[in-house]
Amino acid sequence: MRVKGFSAAAIKAGIRYADRLDLGLIYSQVPAVTAGTFTTNKVKAAPILLDMERLRSGMAQAVLVNSGNANACTGKIGMEVALTTSALAATELGIKESLVQVASTGVIGQQLNTEPFAKAMPALVAQLSADGFEELAHAIMTTDLVPKIATATVLIDGVEVSVLGVAKGSGMIMPDMATMLCFVVTDAQIVFPVLNRLVKSGVDETFNRITVDGDTSTNDMVLVMANGAAGNAWIDENNPEAVEVFGETLQGVFKELALKIVADGEGATKMVTIRIAGARDTEEAMSAAQTIANSALVKTAFFGEDANWGRIIAALGRSECSFDPDRVSISFDSVTLVENGLALGPEREAAATEVLKQKQFTVTVQLNEGNAEIEVYTCDFSFDYVKINADYRS
Repeated sequence: MRVKGFSAAAIKAGIRYADRLDLGLIYSQVPAVTAGTFTTNKVKAAPILLDMERLRSGMAQAVLVNSGNANACTGKIGMEVALTTSALAATELGIKESLVQVASTGVIGQQLNTEPFAKAMPALVAQLSADGFEELAHAIMTTDLVPKIATATVLIDGVEVSVLGVAKGSGMIMPDMATMLCFVVTDAQIVFPVLNRLVKSGVDETFNRITVDGDTSTNDMVLVMANGAAGNAWIDENNPEAVEVFGETLQGVFKELALKIVADGEGATKMVTIRIAGARDTEEAMSAAQTIANSALVKTAFFGEDANWGRIIAALGRSECSFDPDRVSISFDSVTLVENGLALGPEREAAATEVLKQKQFTVTVQLNEGNAEIEVYTCDFSFDYVKINADYRS
């Protein structure tokens, strides 16, 4: 799908590996209203610090992104590199440096060489195309096995508006952002305060509810650029119906990308929804869901297709969630194997084991303490997760 006024490109710049796409660019024909969220990690990469400062204006026109090197923990040199590479893009595009957002993903602690950027920039800009987002999705991959793209269209007061998103992420994935980059472009005409609110709420409902391994990275970001090329009626506080419709569409794109990240978790063989029901409040429900979803023992049991519910309730017990163990029920899809804190017998466990053989399933923990519910999305831990991360820098 094409989005009016936007183009993208990717090139083999040789930043870390030879003969692979590793440098990408997104460009809007006009400055776009732009909102974003960034990693909550106390250690933030140079691109993140630069982007957070530049995004105070609420506007951007280009995003330059590389894989292979995170430009994190690189000190003053790292910030100089971020500034230099953004200047290279701005000069070639003929736009203000302040309108260029930069992003990096890859190994932490290694200095990023600007020479490949300088050599590749003319060709990268020359290749910009409305159809370039597929290659861009490939260029930002690290341990990802598949590129991640999601698209949607929606009518705003009778005018078609397009939304396209690309993302990367496979490991170091944890709620409150993760080793993930997500770039969304839309031709919607929308005011910054509304876009900013929709981005933050959408991220909270999607990207902040996924986890692969409980690690939060130094480089995570979600950027949404809206250039207004669709010419729809303004999406603002005076048009609440448009705000609602566009917000649902944007969140739908976020969720599709978020679930693709979980499904592509490093070494993952299963995607699992952890659903907490009957909690006292949303905060307690989230703590319970995250603790279960991040438990190495729970995740290895999923991989082994072992309906070991004891690991689930044990993880629940070390969360910040208040509950009475004698009121807890646990189900795998529609199979309830624990009720009021007690196992329902070997036949139910056997049926639950069959559920675990599926590629996707839901674990529901009913606390019977209140009305709050929440879902978190995770995956299993396989042998390959260890192999991938044991020699990541090799």
